[in-house]
Amino acid sequence: MNSSGARKVEIIWKGPLKEDNTEQQINLVRTFVSRKVDGIVLAPLDKTALVRPVREATRNKVPVVIFDSGLDAEVGKDFATYVATDNYRGGVLGAKRLGELLGGKGKAILLRYQVGSESTMQRENGFLDTMKKEFPDIELISTDQRAGATEEQAFQKSQNLLTRFKNEVNGIFCPNESSAAGMLGALIQAKLNGKVKFVGFDASEKLVQALSKGDIDGLVLQNPINMAYLAVKSVVEQINGGQLDPYVDTGVQVATPENMNTQEMRELHSPDLSKWLDK
Repeated sequence: MNSSGARKVEIIWKGPLKEDNTEQQINLVRTFVSRKVDGIVLAPLDKTALVRPVREATRNKVPVVIFDSGLDAEVGKDFATYVATDNYRGGVLGAKRLGELLGGKGKAILLRYQVGSESTMQRENGFLDTMKKEFPDIELISTDQRAGATEEQAFQKSQNLLTRFKNEVNGIFCPNESSAAGMLGALIQAKLNGKVKFVGFDASEKLVQALSKGDIDGLVLQNPINMAYLAVKSVVEQINGGQLDPYVDTGVQVATPENMNTQEMRELHSPDLSKWLDK
């Protein structure tokens, strides 16, 4: 990868085998510090548990850029910058889409992700605040259930929710890809797809196909390619003594069945990766 068209950067990618394996991510950060890498780009699985290893990296003069999901630490002191979606705004947009679909009335469910994820917590907060403020006639009948880290766990939790509320729920919001995919499967199994208004977050082939079929009514989309690019670009700038802004907002939009085939939306939900990958 070339940063700013100048230097060749070697990227060593490592991640936990499971998305909820925080301890493994902590060990990976410490391993890279001990290997004396020039810098680290990190998407923390847990906003609290990763604070200590990130501070250890900074003390050892290994700059850290946090991206995608936040960290309960001080930017500019404990880490260099935060590159991410405005996740609270993403939740706001999800609430606005669902509220409009329901015509400002009805009963809705929020299926949360998992404890410790700062990004999805912000999305959930944005959703809840907006529903209460702008759509007071929509009753939130379940907001305390968590999907867990995998699609399979989310499917099981979604089944339980639909069994309990299938005769009254009118709309559902899920704050990330795995929770949305699990809920989609449960809605299809219960034959509620296309009947219950459903807004998810992030894109996958399965979710995009469901959007085109009308089984999903909206997907709040980030720009993950640009996010990753800017995170790597930022850490290279920091290594080379550059000055960074404390926060870089990479944008968020809502795809609907009506606008999903525009070029702008296609670049977000089905990007052409060939121009980013080595040939």
